[in-house]
Amino acid sequence: MRVLVTGGAGYIGSHVVTALHAAGHDVLVVDDLLRRHVDAVDGAPVVRLHLAEDAAAERLAALMTEHRTDAVMHFAARKQVGESVARPAWYYRENIGGLANLLLGMEQAAVTRLVFSSSAAVYGAVEGAAIGEDVEPRPTNPYGETKLFGEKLIAAAAEGFGLRAVSLRYFNVAGAATPELGDSAALNLIPMVFDRIEAGEAPRIFGDDYPTPDGTCVRDYIHVADLADAHTAALAGLQTAAPGNTVFNVGTGIGTSVRQMIERVLAIVGSDLEPVVEGRRPGDAAYAVASPARIAAAIGWRAQHTVDEMIASAWAARLARIEP
Repeated sequence: MRVLVTGGAGYIGSHVVTALHAAGHDVLVVDDLLRRHVDAVDGAPVVRLHLAEDAAAERLAALMTEHRTDAVMHFAARKQVGESVARPAWYYRENIGGLANLLLGMEQAAVTRLVFSSSAAVYGAVEGAAIGEDVEPRPTNPYGETKLFGEKLIAAAAEGFGLRAVSLRYFNVAGAATPELGDSAALNLIPMVFDRIEAGEAPRIFGDDYPTPDGTCVRDYIHVADLADAHTAALAGLQTAAPGNTVFNVGTGIGTSVRQMIERVLAIVGSDLEPVVEGRRPGDAAYAVASPARIAAAIGWRAQHTVDEMIASAWAARLARIEP
């Protein structure tokens, strides 16, 4: 299958490109290359393009026609919550405008299969030890809103031109399949703890008085290699799917508390630092754990990697970047 991958040079996108190649697919990457380098795309050809620019739809249609594209995987988006709060209009233009241009290009090129990178951020304030896809989404920031509206736009496109789509709502992604594909941004718990360790500073826990077993927030962590496998499985399922947009959670269904995660990071790295407890952050839910039952039943996908494997692989990637 010939697959166009937007954002394919990013952390998650580059893992999916590698998984697609391993499955025998022909890949073309479209990326603005603002945060990654072409070395991250496993030898796939790369076209530099900003999806939200005015001429992007026509350019995408031409690329898909020339490449004889069968399906698209869409990762290209802005994804920093704080930045979305500070610049909401820009986030809507980037994320919704970019997706709209992609869908216009797909319609012009008659490409009708799409796997969309959504997010558990659509659930917002929803809490639970097994959050299912039927729970009403309540995003609490512009980033989460753009992902939810993106799903709605895709569903409308399914009615408009017969699009067959899957939207994957990720929970907390971590780890690296290989050192060169590691996450270089300190935006999630594991790399943030790495930063503190390297600075000789105690990792921070924001609140230990939540209604959870150890008082700290509980989250669902998914290895990025498992996430890449979920994408290839979702793509395969689209070959026989009817028009529409199917939503799947991608998580393990297993909750790990912030304290447990920090303790495992310290143990694996070999640090004797002790975490310090600070006040709660506004908006943090006590529990946010996926129910992955729907994706398991529909396409047979299940996560395979453990939290320790996530941490160890992320640390190996970190060391590979700093070694001379």
